[in-house]
Amino acid sequence: MELNSGNIAWMLTASALVLFMTPGLGFFYGGLTRNKNVLATIMQSFITTGVVAIIWVVVGYSLAFGPDQGRGLIGNFDWAFLSGVGAEMGGPNGAVYGIGIPHLLFMAFQLMFAIITPALITGAFAERAKFGPFLVFTAAWALLVYVPVAHWVFAYDGWLSAFATNADTPDIGLNSLDFAGGLAIHVNAGFAAIAAVLVFGKRKGYGSESMEPHDITMVVLGGAILWFGWFGFNAGSAGGATPQAVYAFVNTALAAATAALFWTLINWWAGGKPSVVGGVSGAVAGLVAVTPASGYVEPMSAILIGGVAGVLCYGAVRLRARIGFDDSLDVVGVHGVGGIWGAVATGIFADASVSGLPYADGVINGNWNRLTDSLVGVGVIGAYSFIVTFVLLKVLDLTVGIRVSAEEEELGLDVTQHGERAYTQDEGGVPMAPGPILPAPPATYAASLEKGAATS
Repeated sequence: MELNSGNIAWMLTASALVLFMTPGLGFFYGGLTRNKNVLATIMQSFITTGVVAIIWVVVGYSLAFGPDQGRGLIGNFDWAFLSGVGAEMGGPNGAVYGIGIPHLLFMAFQLMFAIITPALITGAFAERAKFGPFLVFTAAWALLVYVPVAHWVFAYDGWLSAFATNADTPDIGLNSLDFAGGLAIHVNAGFAAIAAVLVFGKRKGYGSESMEPHDITMVVLGGAILWFGWFGFNAGSAGGATPQAVYAFVNTALAAATAALFWTLINWWAGGKPSVVGGVSGAVAGLVAVTPASGYVEPMSAILIGGVAGVLCYGAVRLRARIGFDDSLDVVGVHGVGGIWGAVATGIFADASVSGLPYADGVINGNWNRLTDSLVGVGVIGAYSFIVTFVLLKVLDLTVGIRVSAEEEELGLDVTQHGERAYTQDEGGVPMAPGPILPAPPATYAASLEKGAATS
């Protein structure tokens, strides 16, 4: 196989599209928060790019995709600091990642996946996390949770990999079909979000104060960026400009559109008004659900996957609100539930004619093994992610503390964590203290707010 300029061009584009999703997520999440926390929320997504990028090139990529060290659980350190990862094609044990693209480009594409996964979790503890401990958690989670799970699912010799039959140890492979990260990214982040909510606890005033989104136009913008970037996310997972990439592209569009429509309609029927936030959330739910299936199913199946995702995720979000589970931005309801449904749907609707893999047929074609393998993947990844995330956060909480004080939470994370504000008026339209905000004790800043409001 030789380097292919068309595939290189597409994978460069896809990598940029996936990177664009992370600031898009920041806008989506930021619009959903109250205006005193919007900068902090966007920053959590934005800074994840820097934290994870360094970890990935130093050791993360090597452990995730390097030659397996036993039973499909983890790679080795052969490619640490990108040693041996260059312009030539490459992979473990003679296998080649991507289709006619440089090894370095494949590494970069996978980096974008590693970045957005921990960023997804931030929606679960929005409006209450200290910035310093958040950075430590992000670094530790990327290395201890995302990296091994990525090896299990995406590496040729991972024990859950769809390509495990091509590995040196085919007896360990379950062939969990996860084309672009339904298991490794969305199920992973969803179960981590459950642990995060349990450790952080509810926001101050949750259930008694209004916590509605402060800027729905920002939510729509962020959702649109996510949808746009998701074409690189899914179609880029083909590894080149191939017919399978076309299937993934079309399926991505259809599932998101159908889920947006179904969420809007059921929300309209149940609540009396068609919610804009609901429509955008539905599109994201459809994107999540079709992610593992995008390169394995026919377009009509993608429509069905999206429609069911819109209904299921809407129900999950309503249930979350009813039981008082303060998952601030519904990471569990959208990414967790959507990811589980996507994995199950892949096991049901996978069609070998789409991927060209002879064993990639699902239940509709008489192969129940793919559904069983998907369920095993959900169970193992969900349990691993929940347990490790819970332990990480508990250790941080007991040592340095992960949550801001009640006074800081009242003032907002923008000011208390970053010394800045996004707007010059508070949520009631009252002018805030003029001039730049410098780091100061919360009580001092509270006094300046009162003085500014009184003199304006």
